[in-house]
Amino acid sequence: MARARKKAGGDRGATRSRSRKAAPAPAPAVEVVEEVKGLGMEDGIIILTTVILAAALMLVDYAKGAFYDRGFLF
Repeated sequence: MARARKKAGGDRGATRSRSRKAAPAPAPAVEVVEEVKGLGMEDGIIILTTVILAAALMLVDYAKGAFYDRGFLF
């Protein structure tokens, strides 16, 4: 003969123990870190790269203007 199936809500004690929620864990202490004002390394690299690229553009334009009469600034 076939086995009898259990009902879905058969054991009331097990459902009650599962439905209880655990107490929330205490929140960790938050450490406030003050940001340093001023330029950092990344900002310095960006500014230096921009200045070098602008100087290179000016030098190439000067050379094209002096030797080939094709410069757009000189």
